[in-house]
Amino acid sequence: MKNLHRYIEHTALHPTVDERTISLLIAMARKYQFRGVCVPPFWVKKVKRELATEDIQVVTVVGFPFGYGMTQTKVFEAQQAIRDGADELDVVWSLSAFKSGMTWTKIELAQLANCCHDEEKFLKVIVETAYLDETELRTACDICRDAGVDFVKTSTGFAPDGAKAATIKLMRECLPSQVGIKASGGIKTLEQALEMIIAGADRIGTSSGPQIMEAYLSDQPQIE
Repeated sequence: MKNLHRYIEHTALHPTVDERTISLLIAMARKYQFRGVCVPPFWVKKVKRELATEDIQVVTVVGFPFGYGMTQTKVFEAQQAIRDGADELDVVWSLSAFKSGMTWTKIELAQLANCCHDEEKFLKVIVETAYLDETELRTACDICRDAGVDFVKTSTGFAPDGAKAATIKLMRECLPSQVGIKASGGIKTLEQALEMIIAGADRIGTSSGPQIMEAYLSDQPQIE
């Protein structure tokens, strides 16, 4: 596969992210020219400033990791992240509202989509597939499509399970071609990343971006 690096969003969202972690992430993003980096909102300004001359998207999270904050809070978070320089927002949807059968889920996502699109930014919605059965996942994809989101994302990394190829295939069946899929959660190896892409993922969210790329590059024929 050509250009694997352009599928990868190298991620640092663990609880003890510090400045050294962020500096290393920036260095790795420059080295491998990843599609993007996903960082906590606190670090968006620094990362955007450091990567301003690179073709690398700065991604951050909203409502992370459980998504049960108020819509007004999520909209404020999104607006602040955009002001700070975020190119794409990964929003945790209200699983609580969805599991309760409320229409508010779609209303919230539509508001966030408008917030992002008014500033020409991408909205990716984390539906946390580990907590959804097949019927619920199909409904979740329908809601995201109708709300106008740009990507549907599998996982925060805080649930019991992350991305699975079968789940990605189902999502691809349910979503129109203009809505992308971001596979994330537990993707640590080259084999896993390729499996997700073959299943239909357009982006790979992983904290193992450099390791995946090193495995990928070592498997390529070398020109003498």
